[in-house]
Amino acid sequence: MLLTVDDDPSVSRAVARDLRRRYGSEYRVVRADSGPDALDALREIGRRGGRVAVILADYRMPVMNGIDFLEQAMDLFPRARRVLLTAYADTEAAIDAINLVDVDHYLLKPWQPPEEKLYPVIDELIAGWLASPDPAAGETRVVGHHWSSRSYEVRDFLARNQVPYRWFAADEPDGARLLAVAEADPAAIPVVLTPDGRVFTDPDLTELAAAVGLQTTPTAELYDVVIVGAGPAGLGAAVYGASEGLRTMLVERRATGGQAGQSSRIENYLGFPDGISGAQLTDRARRQAVRFGTEIVSAQPVTGLEVTGPTKTLTLGDGSQVQARAVVLATGVAYRQHEATGLAGLVGRGVYYGSAATEAEACAGQHVVVVGGANSAGQAAVFFSRHASRVTLAVRGPDLAASMSSYLIDQIAAIDTIEVRTCTTVVECCGDEHLDSVTLLDANTGESTEVPASHVFVFIGAVPSTEWLPERVVRDPRGFVLTGPDLVHDGRRPAGWALDRDPYVLESSVPGLFVAGDVRAASVKRVASAVGEGALAITLVHEYLARH
Repeated sequence: MLLTVDDDPSVSRAVARDLRRRYGSEYRVVRADSGPDALDALREIGRRGGRVAVILADYRMPVMNGIDFLEQAMDLFPRARRVLLTAYADTEAAIDAINLVDVDHYLLKPWQPPEEKLYPVIDELIAGWLASPDPAAGETRVVGHHWSSRSYEVRDFLARNQVPYRWFAADEPDGARLLAVAEADPAAIPVVLTPDGRVFTDPDLTELAAAVGLQTTPTAELYDVVIVGAGPAGLGAAVYGASEGLRTMLVERRATGGQAGQSSRIENYLGFPDGISGAQLTDRARRQAVRFGTEIVSAQPVTGLEVTGPTKTLTLGDGSQVQARAVVLATGVAYRQHEATGLAGLVGRGVYYGSAATEAEACAGQHVVVVGGANSAGQAAVFFSRHASRVTLAVRGPDLAASMSSYLIDQIAAIDTIEVRTCTTVVECCGDEHLDSVTLLDANTGESTEVPASHVFVFIGAVPSTEWLPERVVRDPRGFVLTGPDLVHDGRRPAGWALDRDPYVLESSVPGLFVAGDVRAASVKRVASAVGEGALAITLVHEYLARH
């Protein structure tokens, strides 16, 4: 855009007319009658992600003169070229403006003919602006503090949902400029600016999802199958359900992919000899499910399940309800909370559950501690070794072989910057604004060692997300859902089972409620097995719907 501001209506119309005549096919010309009005216009342009190439302002304006206006405009659009319109008597003030407040040029009024006195100047300024343009418009922008748990939560949510965004630190010039554009309180961060110009201060994830274009509410009241959880099992079920003609809805509380979606590199998944990142695999599966007709509802937890005859009623986090003829439970597991002293207060400020690939750049040259001994921890150690100066893999057990694939053990052994410390636990995390150090306890020697560390990534244990299920859904003592043969003992079917058949192999103690992936008791914790169970669950859904 080209913006011109002048309190004289005739001059304002004349400059806008001449600019449109020459540049109107490529640039929108915006006109304002005062400095404050022009600043409001610039803020609105900024909120909408627009770009301003040249600003022309009259020197003699009431309330705010042209120099003061251009100085404030520079804070909003620092790359825009600035021109002061002056009378001959104000030439000295114009020269001072060039020297003192970085005005790019001044033009004497009148500028007739424009072909000689206006257009050559604007042509040169636009050429300079094009050589160093504003950041591209059309992106979601996030302003926050790096060591803020809420800022991290927003960034992680956008990244895991494949939403392009640009990150700005609030205490740096570009971040401060965006806060000024949004007229947002610097203390109320994170602030999210969407491409359509809306501003969200410290949004919850459902609000944020809707703002960036993700679907957050169902479009129908009844589905053939509702899949709860969008990890590999849920995505597998969605692809096969929708492709086989079932009206399918997939609902996810956070982001598609689950824990697998956070994996930096999956190298033992069939069909990808060079490996694939969890994010790439997730994105392909999500697009495939959508292409077949799956409806994906994001940022919505399922908080309740009620069975009324053959229909299941699911209650979502916003209180709305949806009905399904069959349900596939694929909620996966969450990492078990670590009990080290001081760790809970530093989550999102140096301590993270899962891989948190958005932190990779911040790990450059730092010491990183990865806690855990399974594949996910090993993949994270390899990934962060490409950025950090040193990675410590803290493993509670005596070796890696019991829980980690051999190919990954070999990779770790070949990387000099990774130190594997077995029989070791993190017992304390220290830091004020962010993590500064961790204390490691060696179970063999009983010795504790405090080491500097900027980041800790936790990959321990597995806790199923099943607390919202009704009591009649039978679970093992750890909360994993029992299915099929595990529900039948000495020929006795589970209590309340009214059908004249045993539960199908992936069916829970509630007829028509199937379970796939890590949330199922005794499941194999691998991506391939989860995808396979998701596909098998749909085969069983077909059989169930045909009979009931």
